[in-house]
Amino acid sequence: MTNEREHTVAAGAEVDWDAEAAAFDDKPDHGLRAPEVRAAWAARLRSWLPERPADVLDLGCGTGSLSLLAAEQGHRVTGVDRSWAMVERARAKLAGRDAVVLHGEAAAPPVGEQRYDVVLVRHVLWMLPDPARVLGHWRTLLRPEGRLLLVEGVWGTLSPVGIPADRLTALLAPVARDVRVERLSDDPLLWGRTVDDERYAVLATV
Repeated sequence: MTNEREHTVAAGAEVDWDAEAAAFDDKPDHGLRAPEVRAAWAARLRSWLPERPADVLDLGCGTGSLSLLAAEQGHRVTGVDRSWAMVERARAKLAGRDAVVLHGEAAAPPVGEQRYDVVLVRHVLWMLPDPARVLGHWRTLLRPEGRLLLVEGVWGTLSPVGIPADRLTALLAPVARDVRVERLSDDPLLWGRTVDDERYAVLATV
Protein backbone atom coordinates (compact mmCIF):
# COMPACT_ATOMS: atom_id res chain seq x y z
CA MET A 1 0.00 0.00 0.00
CA THR A 2 2.83 2.41 0.83
CA ASN A 3 4.52 1.84 -2.52
CA GLU A 4 1.21 2.39 -4.33
CA ARG A 5 0.65 5.63 -2.44
CA GLU A 6 4.16 6.91 -3.08
CA HIS A 7 3.88 6.10 -6.78
CA THR A 8 0.51 7.85 -6.99
CA VAL A 9 1.67 10.99 -5.23
CA ALA A 10 4.84 11.14 -7.29
CA ALA A 11 2.84 10.91 -10.51
CA GLY A 12 0.69 13.87 -9.50
CA ALA A 13 3.53 15.89 -7.99
CA GLU A 14 5.44 15.82 -11.28
CA VAL A 15 2.81 17.94 -13.01
CA ASP A 16 3.43 21.69 -13.32
CA TRP A 17 -0.19 22.84 -13.18
CA ASP A 18 0.68 26.46 -13.98
CA ALA A 19 2.27 25.26 -17.21
CA GLU A 20 -0.70 22.94 -17.89
CA ALA A 21 -3.30 25.68 -17.43
CA ALA A 22 -3.14 27.16 -20.94
CA ALA A 23 -4.05 23.85 -22.60
CA PHE A 24 -6.07 22.35 -19.73
CA ASP A 25 -9.46 23.08 -21.31
CA ASP A 26 -8.47 21.41 -24.58
CA LYS A 27 -9.39 18.03 -23.09
CA PRO A 28 -13.11 17.40 -23.64
CA ASP A 29 -13.88 16.59 -20.00
CA HIS A 30 -11.87 19.58 -18.72
CA GLY A 31 -13.08 22.45 -20.88
CA LEU A 32 -16.56 21.01 -21.54
CA ARG A 33 -16.56 22.95 -24.80
CA ALA A 34 -18.48 20.35 -26.81
CA PRO A 35 -22.21 20.85 -26.18
CA GLU A 36 -22.86 17.14 -25.65
CA VAL A 37 -20.02 16.79 -23.10
CA ARG A 38 -21.13 19.91 -21.27
CA ALA A 39 -24.73 18.67 -21.19
CA ALA A 40 -23.64 15.27 -19.86
CA TRP A 41 -21.73 16.79 -16.95
CA ALA A 42 -24.53 19.28 -16.28
CA ALA A 43 -27.03 16.43 -16.03
CA ARG A 44 -24.81 14.47 -13.64
CA LEU A 45 -24.26 17.51 -11.43
CA ARG A 46 -27.97 18.20 -11.35
CA SER A 47 -28.57 14.66 -10.09
CA TRP A 48 -25.76 14.88 -7.50
CA LEU A 49 -26.22 18.37 -6.07
CA PRO A 50 -29.13 19.48 -3.87
CA GLU A 51 -32.27 20.67 -5.64
CA ARG A 52 -32.34 23.88 -3.62
CA PRO A 53 -29.55 26.48 -3.96
CA ALA A 54 -26.60 25.24 -1.92
CA ASP A 55 -23.10 26.30 -0.92
CA VAL A 56 -20.64 24.20 -2.94
CA LEU A 57 -16.90 24.00 -2.29
CA ASP A 58 -15.06 22.86 -5.45
CA LEU A 59 -11.57 21.75 -4.42
CA GLY A 60 -8.88 21.50 -7.07
CA CYS A 61 -11.30 23.36 -9.32
CA GLY A 62 -8.83 23.83 -12.18
CA THR A 63 -10.17 26.32 -14.69
CA GLY A 64 -13.60 26.22 -13.07
CA SER A 65 -15.64 24.21 -15.57
CA LEU A 66 -17.61 22.26 -12.95
CA SER A 67 -17.85 25.35 -10.75
CA LEU A 68 -19.46 27.17 -13.64
CA LEU A 69 -22.01 24.41 -14.20
CA ALA A 70 -22.90 24.43 -10.50
CA ALA A 71 -23.27 28.21 -10.52
CA GLU A 72 -25.47 28.03 -13.61
CA GLN A 73 -27.72 25.65 -11.68
CA GLY A 74 -28.22 28.26 -8.98
CA HIS A 75 -25.63 27.19 -6.41
CA ARG A 76 -23.22 29.47 -4.56
CA VAL A 77 -19.74 28.24 -5.42
CA THR A 78 -16.31 28.59 -3.84
CA GLY A 79 -13.49 27.19 -5.96
CA VAL A 80 -9.99 26.48 -4.65
CA ASP A 81 -6.87 25.62 -6.64
CA ARG A 82 -3.15 25.61 -5.86
CA SER A 83 -2.20 26.92 -9.32
CA TRP A 84 -2.42 30.68 -9.77
CA ALA A 85 -2.78 30.19 -13.54
CA MET A 86 -5.77 27.91 -12.98
CA VAL A 87 -7.26 30.37 -10.49
CA GLU A 88 -7.01 33.24 -12.97
CA ARG A 89 -8.77 31.24 -15.67
CA ALA A 90 -11.46 30.08 -13.27
CA ARG A 91 -12.10 33.63 -12.07
CA ALA A 92 -12.51 34.78 -15.66
CA LYS A 93 -14.86 31.87 -16.42
CA LEU A 94 -16.99 32.58 -13.34
CA ALA A 95 -17.08 36.37 -13.66
CA GLY A 96 -20.56 37.70 -12.92
CA ARG A 97 -21.65 34.50 -11.15
CA ASP A 98 -22.36 33.88 -7.48
CA ALA A 99 -18.90 32.43 -7.08
CA VAL A 100 -15.44 33.10 -5.69
CA VAL A 101 -12.17 31.37 -6.54
CA LEU A 102 -9.39 31.16 -3.95
CA HIS A 103 -5.74 30.24 -4.24
CA GLY A 104 -4.86 27.41 -1.88
CA GLU A 105 -4.36 23.72 -1.26
CA ALA A 106 -7.25 21.31 -1.79
CA ALA A 107 -6.15 19.31 1.26
CA ALA A 108 -6.44 22.38 3.51
CA PRO A 109 -8.55 25.01 1.72
CA PRO A 110 -8.32 28.59 3.03
CA VAL A 111 -12.01 28.95 3.94
CA GLY A 112 -11.78 29.69 7.65
CA GLU A 113 -14.95 28.88 9.57
CA GLN A 114 -17.18 28.77 6.48
CA ARG A 115 -19.17 25.56 6.11
CA TYR A 116 -20.73 24.06 2.99
CA ASP A 117 -23.53 21.81 1.85
CA VAL A 118 -21.33 20.02 -0.69
CA VAL A 119 -17.61 19.44 -1.04
CA LEU A 120 -16.99 18.63 -4.72
CA VAL A 121 -13.65 17.14 -5.75
CA ARG A 122 -12.80 15.75 -9.17
CA HIS A 123 -9.57 13.86 -9.91
CA VAL A 124 -7.68 15.32 -6.94
CA LEU A 125 -7.85 12.93 -3.99
CA TRP A 126 -5.72 10.28 -5.73
CA MET A 127 -2.77 12.71 -5.81
CA LEU A 128 -2.82 13.56 -2.10
CA PRO A 129 -0.38 11.76 0.25
CA ASP A 130 -2.78 10.97 3.11
CA PRO A 131 -6.31 10.59 1.71
CA ALA A 132 -7.79 9.29 4.97
CA ARG A 133 -6.66 12.39 6.85
CA VAL A 134 -7.82 14.66 4.02
CA LEU A 135 -11.27 13.09 3.94
CA GLY A 136 -11.54 13.61 7.68
CA HIS A 137 -10.73 17.29 7.24
CA TRP A 138 -13.13 17.73 4.35
CA ARG A 139 -15.85 16.23 6.51
CA THR A 140 -15.36 19.10 9.00
CA LEU A 141 -16.05 21.61 6.21
CA LEU A 142 -19.58 20.30 5.76
CA ARG A 143 -22.78 21.29 7.50
CA PRO A 144 -24.93 18.58 9.09
CA GLU A 145 -26.37 16.36 6.36
CA GLY A 146 -23.80 17.74 3.94
CA ARG A 147 -22.32 15.56 1.25
CA LEU A 148 -18.96 14.72 -0.23
CA LEU A 149 -19.06 14.40 -4.02
CA LEU A 150 -15.87 12.72 -5.21
CA VAL A 151 -15.19 11.95 -8.88
CA GLU A 152 -12.18 9.64 -9.16
CA GLY A 153 -10.84 6.68 -11.08
CA VAL A 154 -7.85 4.56 -12.08
CA TRP A 155 -6.15 5.58 -15.32
CA GLY A 156 -3.68 3.76 -17.53
CA THR A 157 -2.83 0.11 -18.04
CA LEU A 158 0.98 -0.24 -17.93
CA SER A 159 1.47 2.03 -14.90
CA PRO A 160 -2.03 2.78 -13.63
CA VAL A 161 -2.54 5.69 -11.27
CA GLY A 162 -5.59 6.66 -9.27
CA ILE A 163 -7.69 5.25 -6.48
CA PRO A 164 -10.08 2.30 -6.93
CA ALA A 165 -13.68 2.74 -5.85
CA ASP A 166 -13.53 0.01 -3.23
CA ARG A 167 -10.52 1.62 -1.56
CA LEU A 168 -12.21 5.02 -1.51
CA THR A 169 -15.42 3.66 -0.02
CA ALA A 170 -13.35 1.95 2.70
CA LEU A 171 -11.61 5.25 3.47
CA LEU A 172 -15.00 6.96 3.75
CA ALA A 173 -16.40 4.46 6.27
CA PRO A 174 -15.21 6.41 9.36
CA VAL A 175 -16.53 9.79 8.14
CA ALA A 176 -19.76 9.07 6.25
CA ARG A 177 -22.96 7.17 7.03
CA ASP A 178 -24.37 6.83 3.52
CA VAL A 179 -22.00 6.07 0.64
CA ARG A 180 -23.12 5.47 -2.95
CA VAL A 181 -20.92 4.67 -5.96
CA GLU A 182 -22.00 5.67 -9.46
CA ARG A 183 -19.99 4.15 -12.31
CA LEU A 184 -19.05 6.63 -15.05
CA SER A 185 -16.85 4.57 -17.40
CA ASP A 186 -19.76 3.50 -19.57
CA ASP A 187 -20.83 7.04 -20.50
CA PRO A 188 -18.57 8.26 -23.35
CA LEU A 189 -20.32 11.63 -23.42
CA LEU A 190 -18.66 12.54 -20.12
CA TRP A 191 -15.18 12.02 -21.54
CA GLY A 192 -15.63 12.90 -25.19
CA ARG A 193 -14.67 9.34 -26.13
CA THR A 194 -15.09 5.73 -25.11
CA VAL A 195 -12.97 4.72 -22.11
CA ASP A 196 -12.17 1.28 -20.71
CA ASP A 197 -10.63 2.19 -17.36
CA GLU A 198 -12.30 2.73 -13.99
CA ARG A 199 -14.11 6.04 -13.57
CA TYR A 200 -16.74 6.70 -10.96
CA ALA A 201 -18.37 9.16 -8.59
CA VAL A 202 -18.92 8.62 -4.88
CA LEU A 203 -21.65 10.48 -3.01
CA ALA A 204 -21.24 10.32 0.75
CA THR A 205 -23.56 11.96 3.27
CA VAL A 206 -21.99 12.84 6.61
